[in-house]
Amino acid sequence: MRKTYAMETINFIGKNVRIGKNVKIWNFTYVGENTIIGDNVVIGSLAHVDYNVKIGNNVRIEGLVYIAPLTEIGNDVFIGPAAVITNDPYPPSKRLIGVKIDDGAVIGGRAVIKAGVKVGKRAVVGMGAVVTKDVPEETVVIGVPAKPVYDRKEYERKKANWENLLH
Repeated sequence: MRKTYAMETINFIGKNVRIGKNVKIWNFTYVGENTIIGDNVVIGSLAHVDYNVKIGNNVRIEGLVYIAPLTEIGNDVFIGPAAVITNDPYPPSKRLIGVKIDDGAVIGGRAVIKAGVKVGKRAVVGMGAVVTKDVPEETVVIGVPAKPVYDRKEYERKKANWENLLH
């Protein structure tokens, strides 16, 4: 007779963390002290959400994401797998500054966001991009360093064309 063992979900949730309704935090995830997580948030496996982070409602954070202290994430944001959000422009320094990601923004997988940068409302950061400057709202940026390529309207058109290929 073979025994099977259920794998335990192991997460670390720091002190004074506020977690909203209908939040799903997957396996092996770290959430640091004094973090605020809104409603309907999903945080993927192996993500690291450090201390003093604010996350809005309806946010999806994929696995292996690192979110540095002092980061502020708005509502309806998507952060792709293995993205890195930093908070120290000259590491290791004694002064930290957070990143601000406004409502409706999309951060592609493996993107890196430099400390102090603001990603505007409904902006899109392409996968693998290295963002060293603020991203204006409704703007799509790609590359290393990230540069604007088109607007969100064009992004949505391209996305719709891609999705229609399935039919």
